[in-house]
Amino acid sequence: MKVSRPIILLFLSLVSYAADVERKDFLPLSLESDAFFEQFNETWASRWKPSHSKRDENFVYRGEWDVEEPTVNPGLKGDKGLVAKTEAAHHAISARLPTPFDNTNNTLVLQYEVKLQKGLECGGAYIKLLSQEGGVSDSVEFSNDTPYQVMFGPDKCGMSNKVHFILRRKNPKTGEYEEKHLKVPPMARIVKTSTLYTLIIKPNQDFEIRINGEVAKAGSLLDSRYFDLTPPKEIDDPNDEKPADWVDDELIPDPNAVKPEDWDEDAPYLIPDPNAVKPEDWDEDAEAYIPDPDAVKPEYWDEEEDGEWIAPKIPNPACEQHGCGPWSAPKIRNPDYKGKWTPELIENPDYKGPWSPRKIPNPEYYEDPTPSNLEPIGALGFELWTMTDSIMFDNIYLGHSIEEAEYIGNNTFLPKVEIEEQIAAANAPQAKYDAEEPEKQIEEQSLVSDLLDKSVDRVLKVYASGKAYWADLLDDPTKTLLNRPGEAFFFASVVVGTITTTFAISATIVSIFATLFAPSTPQPVKRSEAKERIESVKEKATASDSKVNETEAVKRG
Repeated sequence: MKVSRPIILLFLSLVSYAADVERKDFLPLSLESDAFFEQFNETWASRWKPSHSKRDENFVYRGEWDVEEPTVNPGLKGDKGLVAKTEAAHHAISARLPTPFDNTNNTLVLQYEVKLQKGLECGGAYIKLLSQEGGVSDSVEFSNDTPYQVMFGPDKCGMSNKVHFILRRKNPKTGEYEEKHLKVPPMARIVKTSTLYTLIIKPNQDFEIRINGEVAKAGSLLDSRYFDLTPPKEIDDPNDEKPADWVDDELIPDPNAVKPEDWDEDAPYLIPDPNAVKPEDWDEDAEAYIPDPDAVKPEYWDEEEDGEWIAPKIPNPACEQHGCGPWSAPKIRNPDYKGKWTPELIENPDYKGPWSPRKIPNPEYYEDPTPSNLEPIGALGFELWTMTDSIMFDNIYLGHSIEEAEYIGNNTFLPKVEIEEQIAAANAPQAKYDAEEPEKQIEEQSLVSDLLDKSVDRVLKVYASGKAYWADLLDDPTKTLLNRPGEAFFFASVVVGTITTTFAISATIVSIFATLFAPSTPQPVKRSEAKERIESVKEKATASDSKVNETEAVKRG
């Protein structure tokens, strides 16, 4: 019996999952006093508090939470995570930190795993670092109104797909808090295996966003290309007005231009083709439409109330092979058509350039030189709206050490994602045709070719019909719209649909290029002993595959 390689890989992956690679709870190195690390072990419920806060009848946190092993692409044996269980619902859950987290003149590192077991149709999977002052407590539940310092993580809905990075800063002029968003965030990874998201904020005001250990975005909090943390120093003077004699028209019609004598503005766009000849078999005396000889007046018809009954008309059968009715030459574009005459534009001798009001000092200006110095953080949590359930979170780290975060990723994320990706690849449908079925390939390729040919033919027919309708519309718009409204609606829909599709594609391309060409410094995750253990599993898989082939060879011999 032939055994395919994907089945062997899946079997070996499951063996590794069941026996060799297990999740182990550990404390990475020596955590600092205000650091936080969560693996969701048996005591998780003593730290995490679900919220059922209620703003009004239409806004209730009814989403349920649980800690369980994954059901899609399972990784390490016994590895559990926090799961949002309810689809199309608001979820909120938080954990208070044992010690308030102070990032003054220090590095902040926030890292956690997200696993979108059912993908992400529309919703968020971001985390919030909640303020110590005014945050959650025994009497105050977590909600959208809970003050926070940092919001970080993936969010997707429709065409929007981003990794949020938001700082909540206090305006010293007004005393109000303002959300400061990263202007061009990286795209989130929408996959059904685990993804590691890391945020680093350094005391020199630099920041990094890493996805699976590689830098996806990096820069300075003070760089206006990434954030607008302070208002502009100068603003337009609201009391400054443009002078009445200011000329800002760069071009004007030539006052000396004269319309040519042979310019006929009344010449029609279309004219009868002077070279057209009526076909010899055209019958002008025959009617193109005649009363239906088989039509019968309905029994309910009352001529006193409904008037004289007239049989509906049908195309004249005698005109199937030739034209009938009054003949007129087809329309062609008028070679003498020039349209409305307008004088050429010339440079305006009085042009002064574009006007703008003078600048004055901004009375609301302030400086925020150290945005990395956040207010004390007392808790963290997830406050989400999502249409998709089964979103899993695991291995949450908040601390001051990049090395600790990398150590955690190497010993938890890397072993897990190796197994998950093997299982996902083994379960994925084959992307190519079976080489043992060439006839099926030829048949399917022929069907595709025929379908493409028919599609092109239909597009050409629609284009020809639209061109003819446009010519008729220009010649007599009122008659054309009244007699053929269905065609007008159809061609208008095609034009609007084409413009909308083009705009959507252009917006997507701009977003992709903005992400690709953003400055970044790739820093791959460090290899670890755990990763080497996984590579040994791959070697076992290769050896087993060879052994199967040798066994088959012996049987054939």
